[in-house]
Amino acid sequence: MAAVIPAITKLSNRIIRVLGCNPGQMTLQGTNTYLVGTGRNRILIDAGDKDVPEYQKHLSDVVQSENVNIEHILITHWHHDHIGGVENLYGTIAKQPTIWKHKRSPEDESDVELPSPIQTSWLSDGQEIKVEGATLKVHHTPGHTTDHVVLTLLEENILFSGDCILGEGTAVFEDLYTYMKSLNKILELKPSFIYPGHGNIVEDPIPKIKYYIAHRNQREQQILEVLKNNVGKAFNEMDLVKIIYVETPEALWPAAAFNVNHHLSKLTKERKVKCVNIEGENKWQYASESTNCNL
Repeated sequence: MAAVIPAITKLSNRIIRVLGCNPGQMTLQGTNTYLVGTGRNRILIDAGDKDVPEYQKHLSDVVQSENVNIEHILITHWHHDHIGGVENLYGTIAKQPTIWKHKRSPEDESDVELPSPIQTSWLSDGQEIKVEGATLKVHHTPGHTTDHVVLTLLEENILFSGDCILGEGTAVFEDLYTYMKSLNKILELKPSFIYPGHGNIVEDPIPKIKYYIAHRNQREQQILEVLKNNVGKAFNEMDLVKIIYVETPEALWPAAAFNVNHHLSKLTKERKVKCVNIEGENKWQYASESTNCNL
């Protein structure tokens, strides 16, 4: 069982973790938000979910007790449990912060609807944002979402991983190909610690990152094995989940099916499986060549 994450934890003289108080199947004990820096002005990494009074109180208590100002809010990605709280914090707990996020697509200038007068400033890969005692470097790591970023604290070689790597379990993703590239990018950063968006600190990160990469490769191989051993039969995502994810709680099967779909999409593009449409439903078979499906 995972160690309980306190509502407020001073992790170092530079980092205070404030738990988002929004527990759930996908959020674990809640969204971790991090107040970073040593001076008057600080950076908040992620803002939790919208309308969570308990989280807002804890963050307000920290801001007041530390006598600090939230100068920047860095959002790792667009999911509501990371950006939703911006509305509640802006102009109150955070008086007039700059809100930073990466674009979801190059041409999209308004990919997050935040109420006036809140405006989004766009992050770029390699950008550095500094306050006294802390320099955060931005690394664009799409896959979980197209706009996902991780942040390295240069002073301590700590990686804030958002939802790319979790403190427990594995992550879901929108695109497997880019997600795998992002995992390898993180591996090359060689962080000393990972502070995730959900779950406890990862104190030995290199084996964890390698496990994530190996796990996805293993899942892909398991999918191929099921299809190869049942030549001529067609399976949908949930059929494969019930065979492969036997140790996963049934409540998490929809998320597992979501991941399996992305594996199948990747394997179809690679012509390792073929997609067939049976009575209006996409199913997959093992094949040397693929046919087209509307994936």
